[in-house]
Amino acid sequence: MSELNGMMAPEGAAAQAGAEQGFDYLIVGAGFAGSVLAERLATQLGLRVLIVDKRSHIGGNAYDRHDDAGILIHPYGPHIFHTNSADVFDYLSQFTQWRPYQHRVLANVDGQLVPMPINLDTVNKLYGLKLTSFELEAFFESVAEKREQIRTSEDVVVAKVGRDLYNKFFRGYTRKQWGLDPSELDASVTARVPTRTNRDDRYFADTFQAMPLHGYTRMFEKMLAHPNIKIMLNTDYREIQHCIPWKHMVYTGPIDTFFDCKYGKLPYRSLEFRHETLPQEQFQEVGTVNYPNDYGYTRISEFKHITGQKHPHTSVVYEYPRAEGDPYYPVPQPQNAELYKRYEAEAELLPHVTFVGRLATYRYYNMDQVVAQSLATFKKLRQRHEADAAVPAGLFSSAGATRAAAGAGLASPNATSASTTA
Repeated sequence: MSELNGMMAPEGAAAQAGAEQGFDYLIVGAGFAGSVLAERLATQLGLRVLIVDKRSHIGGNAYDRHDDAGILIHPYGPHIFHTNSADVFDYLSQFTQWRPYQHRVLANVDGQLVPMPINLDTVNKLYGLKLTSFELEAFFESVAEKREQIRTSEDVVVAKVGRDLYNKFFRGYTRKQWGLDPSELDASVTARVPTRTNRDDRYFADTFQAMPLHGYTRMFEKMLAHPNIKIMLNTDYREIQHCIPWKHMVYTGPIDTFFDCKYGKLPYRSLEFRHETLPQEQFQEVGTVNYPNDYGYTRISEFKHITGQKHPHTSVVYEYPRAEGDPYYPVPQPQNAELYKRYEAEAELLPHVTFVGRLATYRYYNMDQVVAQSLATFKKLRQRHEADAAVPAGLFSSAGATRAAAGAGLASPNATSASTTA
């Protein structure tokens, strides 16, 4: 029997015991979506939950660890927590203390480091001006290109700050990040980045901005410490879905993969992360520096700014956008939304499977939005559970497991269907 930070992974004897008793929920993915639902189902309803993840760790992309020098890093790039939801913040506060942190970003533009998002200091420094906040509003109006309708990411920016600032800050960055021109992307991509007329240089303006005091992984460990939660890592759920009985599945992976890409592959953008540990105390002025127009990478982040760790060395990560690799960002284009709707329609026909999270719902969600979605999903599952409290005694027999799998759109081991290999 193996132990993961106090949590028992169902291997050997534990797997046999789990298989004999069965699980109320099989949760695919140990990131925010899967972990929040596992915690709620176990602690609030007393249900037995098995979490399965292909990776060797919990926490999904928010997983953090110490590198060889002892510096706390985010292997999948910086994850900065921010939210306007008191409910989300209070929920996560059960599992972590917080370190107040307000993220600041500089952009390397025209040989200068200037604040991003664009603010009063950005414009004054770039153009050698001495505008006030009131004068900056008039400046933006004078350079803005009017649009009858805001359809694309290009429309969002040029209608607000004009063509020159669009070219300096957005066009090159977006082309690197997405492999597409902003004119080809939905307006939501650049609408996420505000433009300010004051000197506020915080990247986010949310009410709650903080980092887990001891890191995300420690927070996830506490979230999943309930004895009703078992965890299998380094495991594809398809390897065990017919071996271990379960009643309901929560799926947080790519929805197209679940259905074996029967309608075609949903496009995602990926990232390559190149980490470096440097024999110096600090590398750059702020947590992240963007490079919209130069180099193959989009940004460099330095973790000690973000975590507050004191250490004589420092660790940074370079982010290189890629077309292939782990799926990180759904590509927001109309044709992709239409393709997703076909998979969504299939998903709605499966009463024993719930799809949650960025990949499963093909949405460009922040971490707090995934938590909020998961908490809302739990309320629906709780209502369903309360309405269907009486479960046939034979459900966890071998035949019962097959019936549950078939009802979930997962064929029995001897059947063949698109869902069998999803």
